[in-house]
Amino acid sequence: MPTLDDLLAAAVSGVKGSERPGQVSMAKAVAHAVDSGEHLLVQAGTGTGKSLAYLVPAVQHAMEVGKPAVVATATLALQAQIVDRDMPRVADSLAPLLGRRPTYAIVKGRRNYLCTHKLEGGFPDDEEGLFGVGDVDQQAGWLGKEVVRLREWADETESGDRDELVPGVSERAWRQVSVSAHECLGGRCPMVAECFVERSREAAKGVDVIVTNHSFMAIDAFEGRQMLPEHDVLVVDEAHELVDRVTATITDEVTPGMARAAAKRAGRQAESSESIDDAGTFLESVLDELPEGRLTGIPDNLGLALARLRDTTRQVTTELKPPPGQEVDGARQVARAAVEELHDNASRVLEQRELDVVWVNKDPRRGSVLRVAPMSVAMLVRDKVFEDRTVILTSATLELGGTFDAVAGTIGLRGEGAPTWTGLDVGSPFDYPQQGIAYVAKHLPPPGRDGASPEMFDEIEALVRAAGGRTLGLFSSMRAARAATDELRQRLAADPSTDGEVAVLCQGEDQISTLVRQFARDPRTCLFGTLSLWQGVDVPGSSCQLVIIDRIPFPRPDDPLASARSQAIARMGGNGFMAVSATHAALRLAQGAGRLIRRGDDRGVVAFLDSRMMSARYAGFLQRSLPPFWPTSDRALVLNALKRLDETAPPPEDVAEPALRGLTGAVRGTAMGDAETTGAVDATDTRPVATAPPPAPAARTAVTQGHAWTAEEDEELRDGVELGLDLEELSESLELPSEVIAARLEGLGLEPGSGSMLDLD
Repeated sequence: MPTLDDLLAAAVSGVKGSERPGQVSMAKAVAHAVDSGEHLLVQAGTGTGKSLAYLVPAVQHAMEVGKPAVVATATLALQAQIVDRDMPRVADSLAPLLGRRPTYAIVKGRRNYLCTHKLEGGFPDDEEGLFGVGDVDQQAGWLGKEVVRLREWADETESGDRDELVPGVSERAWRQVSVSAHECLGGRCPMVAECFVERSREAAKGVDVIVTNHSFMAIDAFEGRQMLPEHDVLVVDEAHELVDRVTATITDEVTPGMARAAAKRAGRQAESSESIDDAGTFLESVLDELPEGRLTGIPDNLGLALARLRDTTRQVTTELKPPPGQEVDGARQVARAAVEELHDNASRVLEQRELDVVWVNKDPRRGSVLRVAPMSVAMLVRDKVFEDRTVILTSATLELGGTFDAVAGTIGLRGEGAPTWTGLDVGSPFDYPQQGIAYVAKHLPPPGRDGASPEMFDEIEALVRAAGGRTLGLFSSMRAARAATDELRQRLAADPSTDGEVAVLCQGEDQISTLVRQFARDPRTCLFGTLSLWQGVDVPGSSCQLVIIDRIPFPRPDDPLASARSQAIARMGGNGFMAVSATHAALRLAQGAGRLIRRGDDRGVVAFLDSRMMSARYAGFLQRSLPPFWPTSDRALVLNALKRLDETAPPPEDVAEPALRGLTGAVRGTAMGDAETTGAVDATDTRPVATAPPPAPAARTAVTQGHAWTAEEDEELRDGVELGLDLEELSESLELPSEVIAARLEGLGLEPGSGSMLDLD
């Protein structure tokens, strides 16, 4: 086996890069962790080349021991980067040294794929009944047309992967052709041989590197389903997101609507099915009497209602078992999945586990919703993720306030019995004080609850004009982002000197990827938004020379989990605000500020429009969590610097377009893509990545209560649901009436705060 130095040098050469001290240090630390079994937290600043620093030792180990290494990421963008760009070039570069070409694959949850059995009518009709009349009527409306399109695509696709379908379809349409892990018949399915999921996982067997997401990895570890092949090395990239993703996957809810739906699913197949409906009605009457907010105990009436629901669902589950000698069919399996979920969730609330937080949310559409989530996942992650494998956690933002302690504590690496680990900050190759300015507009009034002040709009306008566009605006809510967009468009349009030269794009007007590509192509453009833009947006070069952050992104003060965590820490004598709210804000600020400098020749300004960044008692902690930009509050200096940067800016970078994938997630036309079809990998095949297809056509829209929804707004809704936002929070974020949000959620088959988009098997 060649040495790590030789392999890393070959990989760096293959990507046409140069040796970076931080990358070398990280690669050696990863290799040492793998050899010693000691866990590693490594902060690698932007530009380190951290993906190569862990992929090369991971490939080396996988080929030595014959087991795959698993890489788990938080975002689809990084998964695509690894599979589309990094692994193909690493594999090509290392093949001559290793004797064969390293292999790789993406593993996703079951709901991401078409279900061939459902396409053939093997499952009961969903709420629209579109398969009950044979071929779907083209006149059935937008939903029917989307399903027709899905059926046509099913005859063409090799992977059955939803991400390959461009433009996409609504969640309700997708549910017509897919099943969840609990609904799947598994090995009993008569079409298991044609199953896209089974074929993709079979294709992933025996590869050297498997790429997946945090949630899928966590459930594989927690529940022992063995959805991933046996492995002894796990790399968690974007590790700052791990706790939130794990928490979302194990957050449950109980609603009267779930009871009615489960009773309807069970139907005539269980004599006691109506008892579930009755129990749901009783639960509804109890929940409606409870105030919104956290429950510090289970009231007697609520306990009775949940116990009744638990007992009736247990009885119905028994009745839904197939008669002796008969296989379970699709209808029975779907019913069992709905009933068992209700039983498990009601039982969990009744258990009143020590770390569980229970709260009631009043949803204008769904009524009262009872939710339960863990206050902390630290011990769960310690026992299930760190126990049987070596774990390398990496991110550009793992040190908060200058230490790893905050992050380590949230994942079980502190306290009695914690496994041994090492923290390493390999720095960044960038000269942050020379490349970037951190500007705090301390003359602005502190942000209030009534939206941006006129002074803040004046400040944004002055900064954008000085930068000539080239601005990424990160806002605390969609309401704030839209207000700034509307205000800037009016101001720029009213000024003849601009002549429409600077355009302002806003998140929600198109898909995120489309907006980011447009922003990257045209330097005379601003992109304003929230949530999805705070991390993962990678626009190197002159198109992004100004990042604006409107306010410190603290969590909502009435958030049940955040408040429960703060109170628990305070009871133990700690500072709940600093441990929870300030830490959350520091992480988001570090991620947001990190959007500015993406390469060694990038230059620009991060502008904080919240004067508390300098005046508050916690300001030093937040500042220490940021990249070490040159700090100032001198407005004139910053405006002059932005003008000079605009005048001397080079042309923008070329922008790549998305590519089609095959079964393993590899780009079609690559060696791995061909291997999916032929079943073999040619170690001598070093062909370049195929040219990407032309841009996808614009996504279709749906209209609810007079509002035309874009695909990007749908994506924003899905992101919000996945993060556990309730209807009020989604309404505030998107700046739309709650009834419009509720109608669109119903159209997409989503439930606010439920995390229902996270199908994990």
